[in-house]
Amino acid sequence: MGWNRKVLRVNLTAGTCTEEPLNMQWADEYLGSRGLATKYLVSETDPKVDPLSPDNKMIMATGPLTGTMASTGGRYTVITKGPLTGAIACSNSGGFFGAEMKFAGWDMVIFEGKSAKPVWLYIENDKAELRDASGLWGRSCWETEEKIKEELQDPLVRISSIGVAGENQVLYACIVNDLHRAAGRSGVGAVMGSKNLKAVAIRGTKGVSGIKDFGAFLKATVDAKKVLADNAVTGQGLPKYGTQVLMNVINEIGALPTRNHRDVQFEDASKISAEAMHEKRESDGKTHLVTNAACFGCTIACGRISEIDKTHFTVKNSPKYWGASGGLEYEAAWALGAANGVGDLEALQYANLICNEQGMDPISFGATVGAAMELYELGILTDEKIGMAAPFGSAEALAKMVEMTALGEGFGKELGLGSKRLCEQYGRPELSMSVKGQEFPAYDSRGIQGMGLAYATSNRGACHLRGYTVASEVLGIPVKTDPLATEGKPELVKAFQDATAVFDSAGICVFTSFAWTLADVQPQVAAACEGDWSMEKLNEVGERIWNMERMFNNAAGFTAKDDNLPPRLTQEAAKTGPAKGLVNQLDKMLPHYYEVRGWTPAGEPTAETRARLGL
Repeated sequence: MGWNRKVLRVNLTAGTCTEEPLNMQWADEYLGSRGLATKYLVSETDPKVDPLSPDNKMIMATGPLTGTMASTGGRYTVITKGPLTGAIACSNSGGFFGAEMKFAGWDMVIFEGKSAKPVWLYIENDKAELRDASGLWGRSCWETEEKIKEELQDPLVRISSIGVAGENQVLYACIVNDLHRAAGRSGVGAVMGSKNLKAVAIRGTKGVSGIKDFGAFLKATVDAKKVLADNAVTGQGLPKYGTQVLMNVINEIGALPTRNHRDVQFEDASKISAEAMHEKRESDGKTHLVTNAACFGCTIACGRISEIDKTHFTVKNSPKYWGASGGLEYEAAWALGAANGVGDLEALQYANLICNEQGMDPISFGATVGAAMELYELGILTDEKIGMAAPFGSAEALAKMVEMTALGEGFGKELGLGSKRLCEQYGRPELSMSVKGQEFPAYDSRGIQGMGLAYATSNRGACHLRGYTVASEVLGIPVKTDPLATEGKPELVKAFQDATAVFDSAGICVFTSFAWTLADVQPQVAAACEGDWSMEKLNEVGERIWNMERMFNNAAGFTAKDDNLPPRLTQEAAKTGPAKGLVNQLDKMLPHYYEVRGWTPAGEPTAETRARLGL
């Protein structure tokens, strides 16, 4: 549908909801969702703003393909300045909330200021109003969704909310929609909590209209869906195994970070893998995985719906966790498992359920637990300080820590700060496996060299979704490159970063890029949206978005020194696997990356680059 051409501006301080026209010149330059909302943010927000102050803004945004028949066209993004990093934050979510925003007639919602008391926003098509949330404050995301649906007497309303973690400003709190989809990283939920905004509920019945060339769009989407169906990853691997298909693969190539990156292979990887989720349990004869699930408009269906073992120590006295609910994806299974040396699949699912219920990023939470467990094994943290024994491999400690962190109790308050602040507090900053304060995802960059460069240069802190070179280095998509080589990786990383910015901004899922290139996206955008959307233009849009985000970070105080990796990855060689004896060679790749980007040696876009991109 291209764009609805409407923005809802919500001033929480004044309690007002105001409609305004979408800036169509910006839409032409930044497409939508991630790109367009970031343009709004950087135009209206001081880069040096305190992320948790009323002066920070938070934007929920759709893309031009959101809500359409494009496969995976259900995505929306939350853009703000992130409290975990102090950098630009853009967190992407699936489910059905984004499409509902589009059906209600809005491209984005801009939140500014801070409400004097807890509120939630209700949008029904053109009508928008803030409502009292004092009865919802202190409740989980699950309870909040249930209560709002009861109040509205509408089971079809779509809701995004924060749990207690967001209210307490856990620095990696997320925003949960549809019970177990989340705008997960960088602490966007903490920003929402700082504004006393508990939830956003949307009911849209306008549907989709305004596709520029419906016949061409129909053909482009049908052709693109066939590409997904015919691809081994998107047509077979992801539907059957989800992203968890990667657990054993990444372990075998020696790139599964284990015990806070001390090791690159986990001896119990097979016990927490996709295959393990398909095996029948001894206790009840059931499989952990119940079914796969799809977000709005998705033909891949990589989502997991799982049922925990009712006899497991974590839930045997808690029936509310016995039902089928959102299951482990690869990043969460790794962070809650291998990162801590925990090989108990049911314990990982319990921690995952708590993260969904109370709104916490399982990647940052799990990686922070890994840092805490290392501090414990070094004798820096004690049983008395933590409130329990917490060695690597302890499922009991993991389960207790997730409860404490989600509810802000005891040592959980310190875990809620993230690994960077935790390790600094105890005098060992080098033990935080993070970039710009954001914890690594599930790939060790000694075994996948390009990912080290992608992590170091990611605008939102360490991230796999900002330049997923694993596709090329491990899976051979779109071309196979050697994961242990550094040559050609700056060009590869830049290409992935720019392309991903376009996928995100269009409103589609980045997992389509296992099968699609921009050449598959371009006909869909060109048929849906007014104006010229050639391949050349889309490539330029991706590059423009990346440089705009970089310039915001530079203005916020980030420099080339922040494009770095922890010394463990650049000085301590991998002990096992194909990468044995290797460190990440960021120092070889980074200077050339700056050249490829058209940046100065200080990591800032040159005047020529800014002029070329209209920045």
